[in-house]
Amino acid sequence: MRRIRYSKDVDALLVELSDKPIEYAEESGQVIVHFTKDGEPVLLEILGTRDFVLSLLSSVVKETEVLLP
Repeated sequence: MRRIRYSKDVDALLVELSDKPIEYAEESGQVIVHFTKDGEPVLLEILGTRDFVLSLLSSVVKETEVLLP
Protein backbone atom coordinates (compact mmCIF):
# COMPACT_ATOMS: atom_id res chain seq x y z
CA MET A 1 0.00 0.00 0.00
CA ARG A 2 1.41 3.38 -1.00
CA ARG A 3 0.22 6.48 0.71
CA ILE A 4 1.35 10.09 1.03
CA ARG A 5 0.41 12.10 4.11
CA TYR A 6 1.27 15.55 5.35
CA SER A 7 1.45 16.19 9.08
CA LYS A 8 0.76 19.89 9.55
CA ASP A 9 1.55 19.96 13.27
CA VAL A 10 5.17 18.85 12.70
CA ASP A 11 5.49 20.03 9.05
CA ALA A 12 6.50 16.59 7.77
CA LEU A 13 5.66 14.78 4.54
CA LEU A 14 5.36 11.00 4.97
CA VAL A 15 5.61 8.78 1.89
CA GLU A 16 4.78 5.13 2.54
CA LEU A 17 6.42 2.85 -0.01
CA SER A 18 5.45 -0.47 1.57
CA ASP A 19 3.59 -1.88 4.55
CA LYS A 20 6.49 -4.16 5.51
CA PRO A 21 7.83 -3.89 9.07
CA ILE A 22 10.41 -1.19 9.75
CA GLU A 23 13.68 -2.38 11.25
CA TYR A 24 15.83 0.76 11.25
CA ALA A 25 16.09 4.32 9.90
CA GLU A 26 18.81 6.54 8.50
CA GLU A 27 18.73 10.33 8.60
CA SER A 28 20.39 12.70 6.16
CA GLY A 29 19.60 16.34 6.77
CA GLN A 30 15.86 16.79 6.74
CA VAL A 31 15.14 13.39 5.15
CA ILE A 32 14.68 10.18 7.15
CA VAL A 33 14.43 6.84 5.33
CA HIS A 34 13.04 3.82 7.20
CA PHE A 35 14.14 0.36 6.02
CA THR A 36 13.23 -3.32 6.42
CA LYS A 37 15.82 -5.68 7.88
CA ASP A 38 16.83 -6.48 4.26
CA GLY A 39 17.54 -2.81 3.49
CA GLU A 40 14.37 -2.16 1.47
CA PRO A 41 13.01 1.40 1.91
CA VAL A 42 9.58 1.42 3.56
CA LEU A 43 8.90 5.02 4.59
CA LEU A 44 10.33 8.43 3.65
CA GLU A 45 9.94 11.38 6.01
CA ILE A 46 10.72 14.87 4.80
CA LEU A 47 10.99 17.24 7.74
CA GLY A 48 10.49 20.96 7.28
CA THR A 49 8.37 20.23 4.22
CA ARG A 50 7.28 23.81 3.57
CA ASP A 51 10.84 25.09 3.19
CA PHE A 52 11.85 21.97 1.26
CA VAL A 53 9.04 22.37 -1.30
CA LEU A 54 9.52 26.14 -1.60
CA SER A 55 13.23 25.69 -2.36
CA LEU A 56 12.42 23.06 -5.01
CA LEU A 57 9.82 25.30 -6.65
CA SER A 58 12.16 28.26 -6.53
CA SER A 59 14.86 26.25 -8.32
CA VAL A 60 12.40 25.19 -11.03
CA VAL A 61 11.42 28.82 -11.64
CA LYS A 62 15.09 29.83 -11.79
CA GLU A 63 15.96 26.68 -13.79
CA THR A 64 18.79 25.79 -11.44
CA GLU A 65 19.84 22.53 -9.88
CA VAL A 66 19.14 21.89 -6.20
CA LEU A 67 21.35 19.57 -4.13
CA LEU A 68 19.41 17.55 -1.57
CA PRO A 69 21.04 16.88 1.79
